[in-house]
Amino acid sequence: MKLEEVRKVGQLGGGVMGGGIAQVLAIAGYPVLIRDINDEVIDATRESVFDGKWGIKRAVELGKLKFDDAIAAMAKISFTTKLDELADCDVIIEAIPERLELKQEVFKELDRIVKPGAIFASNTSGFCIADLARDLPASRKERFIGMHFSNPVPTMRMCEVIYTPETSEETIATIRGLAEASGKAVSMVKDAPGTYGFLLNRIFGAARREAVAIVEAGIATKEDIDKAMITGRNWPAGFFGNRGGIGGQW
Repeated sequence: MKLEEVRKVGQLGGGVMGGGIAQVLAIAGYPVLIRDINDEVIDATRESVFDGKWGIKRAVELGKLKFDDAIAAMAKISFTTKLDELADCDVIIEAIPERLELKQEVFKELDRIVKPGAIFASNTSGFCIADLARDLPASRKERFIGMHFSNPVPTMRMCEVIYTPETSEETIATIRGLAEASGKAVSMVKDAPGTYGFLLNRIFGAARREAVAIVEAGIATKEDIDKAMITGRNWPAGFFGNRGGIGGQW
């Protein structure tokens, strides 16, 4: 599946994360079908996409999106509770709860439903991509990849694209192109079995462990460490939950 052949994206799992992914893809011109488990969750996703803090309406109010483009984007997003309605999607992006067994089962079910040439992408925060694709046939593994967006998706520019030895070069190129078309800066990451997290999560985790060690050694307080990161590195929040209101928002 080449980028120019992508006509429809299936977003598996809504909420703030899945809705944000659908939002940026729709603004980029891609029809997106969001599938979630019930109408209540779908209604919450719809509200997040259209009227949420980082939603389409807010983007128009801040002058980041033209009104006509907003109307066009909203028209490209549809919703369903039926998994089989994803059958004709060219790309499926999974953003369901972060439970390995659940994701594996869902991908096996998608394999039975979705057309053979489609690409499967996971927005996992850090599960090994090969583990997610473990029970899929070789032809699916060639079209299986990680596509980890930062939250909130509409405002954070990064997307990690994670590939396995089985992932085809065409799949890598297509997903990288899709992320870039939606306005994201792409970091390419090799899948690393036995670890959790890709670039950001692993680096942040290592830094937080050092911050905890500094507190435990009595060198500085949590408050002073957070203050250093917020004022010295322009982080929107510190390691320990203190917020500085810098960046990360429209």
